[in-house]
Amino acid sequence: MNMDQNQKNIILRKKRAEVMLGGGEKAIEKQKASGKLTARERIDLLLDKDSFKEYDLFVQHSCRDFGMADKVLNGDGVVIGTGTINGKPVCVFAQDFTVVGGSLGYMHAKKITKIQDIAMKMRVPLIGINDSGGARIQEGVDSLAGYGEIFYRNTMASGIIPQISVILGPCAGGAVYSPALTDFVFVVDNISKMFITGPEVIKTVLGEEISQEDLGGARVHAEITGNAHFFAHSEEECFLQIRKLLSFIPHNNNKNLIDNNVNPASPTANIDINNIVPIDPTIAYDVRDVIKAVTDNSDFIEVMEKFAPNIVVGYGRINGTTVGFIANQPLYLAGVLDVDSSDKAARFIRYCDAFNIPIVTFVDLPGYLPGVDQEHAGVIRHGAKVLYAYSEATVPKITVILRKAYGGGYIAMSSRHLNADFVFAWPTAEIAVMGPQGAANIIFRKEISEAENPEEMRKLKVEEYKERFANPYVAAAKGYVDAVIEPVETRDMLVHALKLTENKAEVKADRKHGIPPF
Repeated sequence: MNMDQNQKNIILRKKRAEVMLGGGEKAIEKQKASGKLTARERIDLLLDKDSFKEYDLFVQHSCRDFGMADKVLNGDGVVIGTGTINGKPVCVFAQDFTVVGGSLGYMHAKKITKIQDIAMKMRVPLIGINDSGGARIQEGVDSLAGYGEIFYRNTMASGIIPQISVILGPCAGGAVYSPALTDFVFVVDNISKMFITGPEVIKTVLGEEISQEDLGGARVHAEITGNAHFFAHSEEECFLQIRKLLSFIPHNNNKNLIDNNVNPASPTANIDINNIVPIDPTIAYDVRDVIKAVTDNSDFIEVMEKFAPNIVVGYGRINGTTVGFIANQPLYLAGVLDVDSSDKAARFIRYCDAFNIPIVTFVDLPGYLPGVDQEHAGVIRHGAKVLYAYSEATVPKITVILRKAYGGGYIAMSSRHLNADFVFAWPTAEIAVMGPQGAANIIFRKEISEAENPEEMRKLKVEEYKERFANPYVAAAKGYVDAVIEPVETRDMLVHALKLTENKAEVKADRKHGIPPF
């Protein structure tokens, strides 16, 4: 007897319900007991309500060895599909830890590469939620091949669509390289774990004992390694961070993001920009206050907030247009450039350039961090990344020198000499080869050593150097600074400069690609 449509629909609903249980009720209970949401709960929280459309629901694994032929792995341990965030389409996958620990087999990988291909073809962001025990050992080289296919697509999509990785469970071995190849990595305290080799392997090989949390927990990657860009205390907070980030960045490299919901004339919050930066160059302040004083509604989302805090990077809007901000942070190490802050800044510059996001740089630094540790860690090579990234970037580049801009730090922070489009300086700016104390000791060494009171003479010569050189007017006289402006004029100057550079065009050299100091 032929079934009618209703009967077929009932069978479909039953099959769906069975598959959507993943590894079963007991596995789901175990997942929840560990403080984690299920794969589909995560997707529902991340995306706009009722917007998720799932594909490949009925895919099954293809392994026939080691007793796997008789095992049913619903969805092969990963959920893929499309939906919207803030009303705009995105692609998403979420590994299902309730199905054999979310381990990656051949069909599992095929599902991920399918959604990667859809994201690239449709030019929409891809969000991957990682919660997996790693390669499925029973599938051997097929599992390794799957990872390779994913890595290749990560690389081919780089600079074309935003790629976001969310670590919501273990992510070990080869699995960590996909997140490392993506643009933004989100972690959650006490839930995220990332490492190449786990504690047991380290103990066996090296005899060292360490917990998973101390080896590769969320705080480790947010504060020490720099592998994570955003840190959250809960999965819910993490998904809100992703939604906010996607409201700032273009959804592919052919789009310029202007938020039509922001009134271009909307004022910033009540921040007195005139009184943020102290006149005394030895007194610290929070440069984020300067950023918030010029952005629409003082709205600013910081990237890699906990890593290399001596430099601040992130996104805000000026007159409705997304801008990437890079700023030295005097609160930490006087805002110097070092190995980690150079890496952080250079990567951010390249992302902004790839996605046509204008860059505004706020400068206040004494230079590069001196010391044996930094030199041996390769500060020359890492510091050169900043020079390379700024020089190569063709997006609008606008620089504001707030206070100190000494030596190589002055050059590196988007100076006119690295082809910045506009360079402005506040009256508090000090632009020189080095700080007044060191410069006076060198230039006026003879006068100081021969004086009756060397200390008094040193103070006089320091003040003389400040008056003659440590100010913005010498650089302005040579055209290296386009305008010396009052702090209160900063937003208006930025609005005008961004409008002027809207149609900026630069002819690139005819080459396959340059060779950055990786």
